[in-house]
Amino acid sequence: MTGFPGDAEFGFELVTCRWAERAWPPHREADTVPIVARQLGTRKRRWDTVVVEADPEGLAARAAFGAETLDSDRLHIVRNASDEWAWYRDALPDPGYPWRYVREAIHRADARGAVETRRDGNRIQIRQVAPYPDWVRRIVAIENKPDLSASAARRLGDQLDHDVSTALADEVWVATAATGETVEPALLEDLPVEAGVLALSADGDHPIPDADVTWLPATLDPTTDTTLPAAEKAEKRLRLAERAYGAGWRSYVETMRPDCRSFELRERASAFVPWCDAKDCHQTAAECSGSCPSFAPEPPAWRTRGWPIEGGPGKAIQRLLARRRRRHR
Repeated sequence: MTGFPGDAEFGFELVTCRWAERAWPPHREADTVPIVARQLGTRKRRWDTVVVEADPEGLAARAAFGAETLDSDRLHIVRNASDEWAWYRDALPDPGYPWRYVREAIHRADARGAVETRRDGNRIQIRQVAPYPDWVRRIVAIENKPDLSASAARRLGDQLDHDVSTALADEVWVATAATGETVEPALLEDLPVEAGVLALSADGDHPIPDADVTWLPATLDPTTDTTLPAAEKAEKRLRLAERAYGAGWRSYVETMRPDCRSFELRERASAFVPWCDAKDCHQTAAECSGSCPSFAPEPPAWRTRGWPIEGGPGKAIQRLLARRRRRHR
């Protein structure tokens, strides 16, 4: 695992996300734009890395609805609003839940410019700002296991079997750290043959990771009924893609404490990875919290001397990652 940050899966996961952002897909030609996110999924299944292969024109059209995620309630509105003014109950199909929640979602959508509203007496009328585009071509799920031990492979095998039988994603992969052996150990584990295997390597001479496709994945068909009906899968896939669009993979900083005086970002294998100066290691997302015994808030002077008015180093880190997230979206 030379060249990867720390011993935890978290650092390897960030490197995998950065590699996917630059090099996806590694096994075929595609004219798509990869939107990469981490720790996304459904109530029953969460993936380490999700790659949404977006149609370039559709992705550009998606920007008309803002940079944030459209949740299921707002998706119901923007996908069904017409280009003519109409009372919202005439414009929208029955949502299957009380209309008062629809009105709340309309106000939230209007506040962010995703739909237009006006009053006609006591009635709220809506109109689309633009047609909601068909921007999602494929969804790829990746599990990150830098050190794939036999016990980890058994647990992962069950998870991948679920992914294959559900066919919510178009492809499922396992990303592991390259060992340099003639046959990568991941190929000797009892994993579903439908799952692809990526072996990532990084060293000091080549800071950008290389990835060898050691096993090609099968192409799954999300448009067919499996353990989930095809219509339900289509809705879940769109909600998943929207969450990936809004969150990206750099959102890890939102659940960590960049306002700690010991929090830093260090570039490892082309990715910015958190570093704890107090512990002298790459910390995990779970341990970087206010309950950490080494947590020390930034001194107020850091926010007023030599730093932007908006805040100190922690705020600067958040702005840096937010800019990169917007750029790569």
